[in-house]
Amino acid sequence: AEYMGDSEPLVKMSSLGNAEWASIDDGEPTHTSKEQAKIEKKVLDEFQLFRDSPELLERIDLLKELHYVYITDGFESLPESYSSLDASRTWILFWNLHGLELLGHSLDAYAKRAIEFLKACESPTGGYGGGPGQLPHLAPTYAAVMSLLLIGTEESYNAINRGKLYDFLLKRKNPDGSFSVHDGGESDVRGAYCAMAVASILNIMTEDLERGVHDYVVKCQTYEGGLGGEPDNEAHGGYTYCGLAAMLILGKADRLDLNRLLAWSVNRQMSVEGGFQGRTNKLVDSCYSFWQGAVFEMVDMAMDNSANHNGTFLFDEGALQMYNYVCCQDVAGGLRDKPGKWRDYYHTCYALSGIACAQHGVDDKNTVTGASSNVLRRNHPIFNISHETAAKALARFGYFH
Repeated sequence: AEYMGDSEPLVKMSSLGNAEWASIDDGEPTHTSKEQAKIEKKVLDEFQLFRDSPELLERIDLLKELHYVYITDGFESLPESYSSLDASRTWILFWNLHGLELLGHSLDAYAKRAIEFLKACESPTGGYGGGPGQLPHLAPTYAAVMSLLLIGTEESYNAINRGKLYDFLLKRKNPDGSFSVHDGGESDVRGAYCAMAVASILNIMTEDLERGVHDYVVKCQTYEGGLGGEPDNEAHGGYTYCGLAAMLILGKADRLDLNRLLAWSVNRQMSVEGGFQGRTNKLVDSCYSFWQGAVFEMVDMAMDNSANHNGTFLFDEGALQMYNYVCCQDVAGGLRDKPGKWRDYYHTCYALSGIACAQHGVDDKNTVTGASSNVLRRNHPIFNISHETAAKALARFGYFH
């Protein structure tokens, strides 16, 4: 996107898909290339109205109030299909609280119920399960802690038993620097990130927790430049985010090959769709608006603010916003993965998180596409809560660095 000053964002037509940029199958079509061609056609069809009438670009809306209604409905009841996510109830709470926060709404109406629910999810030995009485696990522990920080009251802060939580994190630590996500569970970069994020923002980081984590994460960087979930795994957007964020928390991001990581990330933005894919030769997905989009600000942080261009990060921020606005918004509220899919709370949260990353450049430079009312709260790339919420929590508990 190109902008005329900080208060009048304009969108280039180049931020919209062009059939000339479509993928090439070299005359040997595969299932992957056929699926890619289908999604490109759907996206081009969605964009056609704006290519025919460019003046509509500056008035395109993020349907904030409809998204608010969709999210708040999720606090009262969930579709039957969500029964399969019984072990992810803390995550659903986080997705919806964070979505409301980004939209600029108060969480007060949900605070009491949320705190009571999360207390019921806490294990007597520390850590949180995905629901009441469930096995404590690093991923829902991250979701539960960040939810309590989002509420941001003394009651929610005091609900976090930092002593037991530290004991839980230390029990998950492995000799190679990785973390098992639960007792007897798998070890991957996701676990390392969840442990480091929770320990750092609650100021319970110790040398015992830190030791060897950076060595493990470095082993997960692949020849492509991104990071896999474990050493020798394929580079993946979610794991790249987790690994880089963990390394920034540790102050060790320079141990990664940041130039290769940046090159891999740049090439994950799709030329027709404008959104990001999670892996090479995969389809666009709105959740990677955050998992990939936040990487650029973190690389810029790691490279002493040298990985930006005139205050904007090194991806097409306008194209990313347009993909989410035009292709992913449900007219009844909520956001979807891609055209043809159903809306859900996961993609609503991470699409909004990614849009927020795209809207706020270096030093909070305005990079909002469409109507000025589309602006969301500035998101912290490392913790995926707003900057204000993160700063308040760090002030409350004291930052370890």
